[in-house]
Amino acid sequence: MKLKIKPSIKIKRRYLLIRGANKEEIEKIIIEYLGILGWARASPMFVKSSSNQIILAVDRKEVDNIKAAFEISSSNIKILKISGTLKGLNN
Repeated sequence: MKLKIKPSIKIKRRYLLIRGANKEEIEKIIIEYLGILGWARASPMFVKSSSNQIILAVDRKEVDNIKAAFEISSSNIKILKISGTLKGLNN
């Protein structure tokens, strides 16, 4: 029997569509700006990656910090879209 998680306990995630990077670069940028504690708070999860785009899921409270980390970095990484659902990124 599988126990259900209450909706109030679930992590509410936002999905970021990122272009121009690989997983290692993204991890490095986030850790440099937020540190290990910030990484744990944001709890980033790589959902999908194609040839030039990656979908990253992060905690909704930390979206502004993640955006700031990419803006401050010197790399050429762009956040194309932020959505509350994966389906919203496709439109």
